[in-house]
Amino acid sequence: MPRYLSLVRIDETTAPPEGPSPELMERMGELIEEVTKAGVMLDTAGLLPSAQGKRVRWEGGNLTVTDGPFTEAKEVVGGYAITQCKDMDEAVEWTKRFARVHEEYWTITCEVREIAEA
Repeated sequence: MPRYLSLVRIDETTAPPEGPSPELMERMGELIEEVTKAGVMLDTAGLLPSAQGKRVRWEGGNLTVTDGPFTEAKEVVGGYAITQCKDMDEAVEWTKRFARVHEEYWTITCEVREIAEA
């Protein structure tokens, strides 16, 4: 069965500085429990704010490292999930359910991609 990576991009300007609400975390926990019991979830995690990250870039033979936050980017990767689903449609359905647990003030975009198998 194919595996899928869902990259969760968030707009850090609309995300609350204190992080997700307790209610959101409760809904997220319930969804993660459900998707795990369904045998779909392989791994998932949120990421710390971009201010605590670094970007490594290789371009034109030069390597640069930039400290966060990354002000030039409106959206940053805020988390990920790796699922094993029968097809892309199922992976998208689980991702849509993930998006819906967020309050309306969040702006998130999830990119779902099938993982290439060697």
